[in-house]
Amino acid sequence: MSSYKRATFEDDEVTDVAPDGVVSPDRVEMGFRKGKPRSLGPMGMRTQLEVSLLAVLLVVVVALIGCVITLGIKYSHDPSHDVCLTETCIVVAAKITESLDRTVEPCDDFYQYACGGWIRKNPVPDGQSRWNTFNGLWDQNQAIMKHLLENSTFNSSSEAERKARRYYMSCLNEQRIEELAAQPLIDLINRTGGWNITGPWDKDNFMEVLKVISGTYKAAPFFTVYISADSKSSNSNVIQVRSLPRDYYILSATTDKQLGLVYLDYLVDLAVLLGGERNSSRLQMQQIVEFETALANITVPQDERRDEEKIYHKMTIADLQNLAPAIDWMDFLTFALSPQELNDTEPVVVYAKEYLELVSELINNTDKSVLNNYMMWNLEQKTAGNLDKRFETAEEELMQILYGTKKSCKPRWQTCILNTDDTLGFALGALFVKATFDKDSKVIAEEMINEIRTAFKNGLDKLVWMDDQTRGAAKEKADAIYDMIGFPDFILDVKELDDVYDGYEVLEDSFFQNMLNFYNFSARVMADQLRKLPNRDQWSMTPPTVNAYYLPTKNEIVFPAGILQAPFYAKNSPKSLNFGGIGVVMGHELTHAFDDQGREYDKDGNLRPWWQNSSVENFKNRTECMVKQYSRYTVNGEHVNGKQTLGENIADNGGLKAAYHAYTNWVRKNGKEVQLPVIELTNQQLFFVGFAQVWCSVRTPESAHEGLITDPHSPARVRVIGTLSNSKDFAEHFNCPVGSPMNPGKRCEVW
Repeated sequence: MSSYKRATFEDDEVTDVAPDGVVSPDRVEMGFRKGKPRSLGPMGMRTQLEVSLLAVLLVVVVALIGCVITLGIKYSHDPSHDVCLTETCIVVAAKITESLDRTVEPCDDFYQYACGGWIRKNPVPDGQSRWNTFNGLWDQNQAIMKHLLENSTFNSSSEAERKARRYYMSCLNEQRIEELAAQPLIDLINRTGGWNITGPWDKDNFMEVLKVISGTYKAAPFFTVYISADSKSSNSNVIQVRSLPRDYYILSATTDKQLGLVYLDYLVDLAVLLGGERNSSRLQMQQIVEFETALANITVPQDERRDEEKIYHKMTIADLQNLAPAIDWMDFLTFALSPQELNDTEPVVVYAKEYLELVSELINNTDKSVLNNYMMWNLEQKTAGNLDKRFETAEEELMQILYGTKKSCKPRWQTCILNTDDTLGFALGALFVKATFDKDSKVIAEEMINEIRTAFKNGLDKLVWMDDQTRGAAKEKADAIYDMIGFPDFILDVKELDDVYDGYEVLEDSFFQNMLNFYNFSARVMADQLRKLPNRDQWSMTPPTVNAYYLPTKNEIVFPAGILQAPFYAKNSPKSLNFGGIGVVMGHELTHAFDDQGREYDKDGNLRPWWQNSSVENFKNRTECMVKQYSRYTVNGEHVNGKQTLGENIADNGGLKAAYHAYTNWVRKNGKEVQLPVIELTNQQLFFVGFAQVWCSVRTPESAHEGLITDPHSPARVRVIGTLSNSKDFAEHFNCPVGSPMNPGKRCEVW
């Protein structure tokens, strides 16, 4: 996914995971152990909303009992029908049926057939630019976490869990936040050297400001610096430097004049809220926009940064100094990574060599006042969302134009749950896991992963384009993929969990300061990794996250507890749906190990050539077919970027195929499943419907446009029709004639 560190199944609108897969420097990565689940709690602790929802559910259950009786009578007289009439089967059948659009032929447009009913019933909610099954499941997870944190009987022996509650409550304390207004950020600006737009500033403090806002508060005005496993020596950590993704500057670099003016107005509004005079602020903010546009113009687009072998450059700090002399790198890195001791020979991996040369020139040729304004703007942009409602309103107005969102009705508690998950997500995850995670889910998930791994390896034997030596090495890599499921073990050990957050101070009545404390804390945690060996059991997503990922330097796939729920997985659901849901997710992440970027890493997570040249050329020919195929798809008249989305498209196609064959192998071993009632679909057809309905989605036109520019994933509809039109199994089970839209005749197949 852009310059590739982690491939995720979904994008960042649900999980706050950076869309290019790079681990957020604000996210603390920790270890992995399993725990014992516990129940959610007594009925008396539920909110009024939850009570209301339970009342509605009771009505539905009564109706379902009637359905059971009716269907039982219907089928009791016809023994030829082998139909599942459990409550689970009836509920699942009802949900699938209401999402279908039976007026559309499956072979004409399977996405509309599978999701048309869902789309009609699910307009984009206020305050959102899109809505899909991921959002719905995340909402459910948030409601559970809200209940746990607000429970009046909250009494934890874990200080980390108590910190999570204090942090959440400080976020909920809107009265205190409104009382403080903009003052916390104004004070921060003054402590950092001042801002030319609002008052006096130190004209000779470029490096001091850069060090503080980047090293202490984790803003990234020109580049990102972090510690992670060396791609070419995955058993050691190394300092790494990358450019920011080009879409970071999308607003300032836009050719749409209206959007550009709206963005400028937003910058001016924030400057005025912080004490600037409107006219002078506008002139200086215009200079910031122009500077950001210059940065965008020297940043390489993500579809041209997919070959990590080509963009990997290992050098010393001394070499880096010669490459980009506008930055005092020894001074900067010594500050950012304190108390580590560095010298000129310290190795650094640079993934943006040409960019750093150009940005150094740009800094040297830009007025100091513009540089100061731009850096301080980065600090404000990172922190202003934690201030009073005026700042929230200003951002909402920008989002309405950029993403087409309507005015937000989102309650404050949802914002606070998200912030708490970002900051103390493993402490919050401990509460979530103990309340919700079924211990059997981990065992079942491991079994499914192994079945999918076997199916993928069996598929390798049928690839005529791959030579035997590369095929054998690919099987070894598949066997070596390390899977982590549910949550890290340490979160259920009080001492270990508390040790993870030891040194992070959380105040009861200062949300803004809690945020600053966390930035500083996470910077120290990151610096501490430099002289340590990479921990294979670290997690880059918190347990409640509705997502999954593959990390090439560790050759690992990770599935948090948050996604191991319906519609992706349910213990009593038909296996066809579980394989079509979480099974495809598993296959997707496994296939990332063999996409155009993941395939460059060997079984030990090292970036090195391990394919024979003939197989490399054949692979590139097959991926070129996929690039061309997906580039033909359009959304609102705009074409999908087949190069930018290649890795995700390979993973979608390979994941579907592996999961389907794993399901057929399961049926061969365990026998045919009974069918769902009324729905009139075979279980093989149900597999493909289940896969498609995971991607039912609605999106504003503005958000769809932004996604085409920035997202490494194809749009939801394209993920369904593009993948299924390459599947001969799908075409056979739905009897799609050659030449129909879903069976065009020519298929693009990599794995």
